[in-house]
Amino acid sequence: MKALTDKFAESPVWPRVLPFFIFLVLTSAQAWFGEAGRYWCYFAKTLVGAWLIWLMRPFVKEMRWAVSWEAVVVGVGVCVMWVGLDPYYPHLGGESDPWNPNDHFGAGTALAWFFIVVRIVGSSLVVPPLEETFYRSFVYRYVARPGFEKVPLNYFAWTPLLVTAGIFGLVHSQWLAGILCGLAYQWLVIRKNRLGDAMTAHAITNFLLGLWVVWRPAWQFW
Repeated sequence: MKALTDKFAESPVWPRVLPFFIFLVLTSAQAWFGEAGRYWCYFAKTLVGAWLIWLMRPFVKEMRWAVSWEAVVVGVGVCVMWVGLDPYYPHLGGESDPWNPNDHFGAGTALAWFFIVVRIVGSSLVVPPLEETFYRSFVYRYVARPGFEKVPLNYFAWTPLLVTAGIFGLVHSQWLAGILCGLAYQWLVIRKNRLGDAMTAHAITNFLLGLWVVWRPAWQFW
């Protein structure tokens, strides 16, 4: 742990980038351990992600939750858009095996519900701080100027806006929804001059999407 915090102290880049890439590697690793292993790997990844957020906090001052009516509206609107657009454009990566614990552990079993809850909690509380810090706080401002800490969060420019939203969209199979989502979250950061509203909107989107996945069911979104 000390080695990681020492790394974070070296440069403002490290605490904004390294936790995200550790989380990304763990996400990729989910496919390495078989069908049951990917669910346990997601659980482990969620715990590691929460630990990384705890370590980041002293070094990333802007990573603080904030609530506003704009964050709620954007969070709900992005979820509606994500679901509504889904049938109308081709996705990246072709057909993938849905993340559905019911198929592997049995519908309604304790383990199936455990992993469903883990997925909703992880996507709502762990993913938003890591991704918003990386994309909206670091990538956007770094594209604007390598000395990104001198760029205020409410700074607007088309190039960093489109580059950041494009990257954010293209790492999702639902790329079009991802791009629009990235634009909406960045708008929040610029409008409010803080990161917390985008974190809250992201959390609301992922939480509502998780409820939709379970209720419909619509496992393709996972």
